[in-house]
Amino acid sequence: MNKPLITLLLATLALGAAHAQTKLFNGKDLTGWKVAGTEKWYVEKGELICESGPDKQYGYLVSEQEFKNFELTVEFKQESNGNSGVFFHSSVEGTKISGWQAEVAPLNKHTGGIYESYGRGWLIQPKPELESKLKEGDWNRMVVRVQGGEVNTFLNGVQMITLKDDKIGESTGKIALQIHDGGGVKVRWRIVEVKAL
Repeated sequence: MNKPLITLLLATLALGAAHAQTKLFNGKDLTGWKVAGTEKWYVEKGELICESGPDKQYGYLVSEQEFKNFELTVEFKQESNGNSGVFFHSSVEGTKISGWQAEVAPLNKHTGGIYESYGRGWLIQPKPELESKLKEGDWNRMVVRVQGGEVNTFLNGVQMITLKDDKIGESTGKIALQIHDGGGVKVRWRIVEVKAL
């Protein structure tokens, strides 16, 4: 094999490795994550479960790694209330989180929309006719793609929003799963994977 061909092959392999899916949830335990707050996070039969605890406050499961440009894929099933979310470019102090949230919420509560925590609030919500793409009581697949200042979300194969925001483009941070305050919340996750872009 000649040298230019070997160089091209190695470059192709390196590019493929850089864009490979990384499992943030290993299906066994909370390795690679830190719990913020007193709400419950545990693994049961290969599924990651978040559930309200006795304090009924906000809680987060925060990645140890930081991510800037990425495509995140999660699969979730809402059992009770189901008000949760996927934060990105975030930082957490106690149970105060700053960053942006791709919403995971009950039907007609804007799953796939983007909310800025401790900032501007709702930046964009899905169009009303897209709200029905959430499958109540069943597994849903959401993809969050962040590249520069552009964010796109997809729910069960349907594009929910496109957002362009300079502030997001200038930031970086951790990924975090949320459990909403108020009590009575339970959500199951079975896939949490990220691919660098």
